[in-house]
Amino acid sequence: MPESVPVRCPACRRAHLYCAPVYPCACGAPTAPRLDPATEAAVSAHRAWDDEWLTVPCAVCGRRNQWPRPELGCPCGTVLRVPVTTAPEPSAGPLTEAAPGSRGTPEQAPAAPGSRGTPAGPDAGEAAAARRPAFQPRAIRTARDAVTAAALYLRWLGYRGIRRADRRPPNGVGLAARDLLAHVDPTVRPAALRDVECLWLTAMTESASCVYFSLAGYTDAARTRAASLGVPLFVLDLAGAPRPMNDPAEALHGEGAPAPGTGARDRRT
Repeated sequence: MPESVPVRCPACRRAHLYCAPVYPCACGAPTAPRLDPATEAAVSAHRAWDDEWLTVPCAVCGRRNQWPRPELGCPCGTVLRVPVTTAPEPSAGPLTEAAPGSRGTPEQAPAAPGSRGTPAGPDAGEAAAARRPAFQPRAIRTARDAVTAAALYLRWLGYRGIRRADRRPPNGVGLAARDLLAHVDPTVRPAALRDVECLWLTAMTESASCVYFSLAGYTDAARTRAASLGVPLFVLDLAGAPRPMNDPAEALHGEGAPAPGTGARDRRT
């Protein structure tokens, strides 16, 4: 069970009860940052991308995952950064313990989505999706929340090393992982044909596949062009759950990230 700690806002002195978020590790075990009830919450005034992530080790397989730092929005408008502790988990089991539903050691646990352990054939997507725990969305209130939701979803699909893209797109935010470029459009206008084509062309130059996330949906021309290019289109709802909007997105949602080095192999020209 995720832990809860009392948090008091230093601005208005309101008291809150904060519950630590739980995220799925690649091995299938739930992971959550350990909160520090002895330290007061700090006001998050200046934001930096590198400071928004926290390394959380999995108590089952020992994998060191990166998840968003715990934050709490007070009704007075103050954003509070909830303190965490780096002390080892007292109840953590040995690293050779297998995740529920797996057999043997973590090395023998079910393969990550898109890895060589994923079965081939028409049911491969369903089998891969069944092995993944349910995606835990994060509510979207700001443009930054939209980027975080997209990054969490990509990590859930099996992509690793997610970071800001080297090339800044004309609008929105670019994310990158191995063999992948993602565009997050948090604006209130539907993504246009040019937006989809620019993402695809940029991905082509880097021999990567690509995926587009939009808050406001897509124009008909953008949908048609994305279908011809094989670009997955997702719409982010305010709950933070991406919804597939075309066949490539449905396939990616079901099958997860492809094996390393094969991300751009099946892109259509």
